[in-house]
Amino acid sequence: MFPDVIIKKATQLSTPLPIWLKNTLVTVCFLALAYVSSAILLKHTGAENNSALVFTLAVACISLLSTGYIPGIIASLISAVAINYFFMFPFSQFTLTLTGYPVAFLSFLCIACIVSALTTRVKLQAAEAIRREQRTRALYEMNQKLTEEKKEIELEAARESIRSNILRAVSHDLRTPLTAISGAASVLLESEENKSPQNHYLVQDIKENADWLTAMVENLLSITKIQQADMHLAKTPEVLEEVVGDALMKIRKRFPDYNITLTLTDELLILPMESMLITQVIMNLLENAIRHSDDRDYIELSISRRDNRAAVTVSDRGRGIPTNILQDIQNGRQLPLDRSGDSSRGMGIGLSACQGIIQAHGGLFFADNRPEGGAVFRFELPLETEAEEHVG
Repeated sequence: MFPDVIIKKATQLSTPLPIWLKNTLVTVCFLALAYVSSAILLKHTGAENNSALVFTLAVACISLLSTGYIPGIIASLISAVAINYFFMFPFSQFTLTLTGYPVAFLSFLCIACIVSALTTRVKLQAAEAIRREQRTRALYEMNQKLTEEKKEIELEAARESIRSNILRAVSHDLRTPLTAISGAASVLLESEENKSPQNHYLVQDIKENADWLTAMVENLLSITKIQQADMHLAKTPEVLEEVVGDALMKIRKRFPDYNITLTLTDELLILPMESMLITQVIMNLLENAIRHSDDRDYIELSISRRDNRAAVTVSDRGRGIPTNILQDIQNGRQLPLDRSGDSSRGMGIGLSACQGIIQAHGGLFFADNRPEGGAVFRFELPLETEAEEHVG
């Protein structure tokens, strides 16, 4: 404990002096103090050999407060010479000719050097112990922090699992009555008894809202499915043109007043996919274009090949994509479920589902605003040959 206290106090009192200057000042000060103390003792007691003890203590203090072994060794040499010259008979004269003086000189020099080396080593060991204590404390605090973060992550994962399970259960329960409502509304629209314009408008609004809620429920179910850690897509080779055609037929049935142009490639594109999910992606993008487009005559759906990938593009001449959503998509960040984009329905959850489904298929999802106005969404999926090479 004693060296630790001295080291800490010396550190607190230390100044930004160069090491060599600090060592010099410490050595000179303690040797001068030892000389003055020995002179006073010699004057009052006449016991000249007490100076050896005083200078030994000075060497120990110098070794303790200086840096390295050199100051202590130099102080030992100076102390041996000073004792012989100032405090041993004949005074003020250096001599080794008297009996016992060489042995005394060499003995003191060895003892002083040993004390210096041991003191320096103790100081270094104390400093190393302090550093180890600090490292241990830092590691302990880091371990505590990591443990807390792990608990928070596990708790959040448990909450997310519960939230997903509840969301999935509610979505399943909602899908059946919504389908029934949409079917009943369709029957009423085709009924001969429902010829009132007001009733027709109300029933049409009921059907549109029921269809939108059904689509949102499907998106929520897809999101909860792809977020499962053990989720495995049941991919099978599918002809992309057939999947696109199926999605387009369903959209045209729901929105017969919108003109959607389809552009196909000359070659047959076969992709490993879960066709139901990819159909849902295409329907989401088309519905997004319909709901956010002011032009009923221009919505374009096209299929193309980009190297070893098949691309599906949906473009419109609507209001475009909000900046915050566009930046997240372009940077590849997962869209949050609570982001709606604007006051119009259909932007947030639908795009989150699209992005998650495409990423789960190993594909790429892009979005941009057209210079002349409107939005462009494109996703790319690996062709069957590339997917097989990737698996192999």
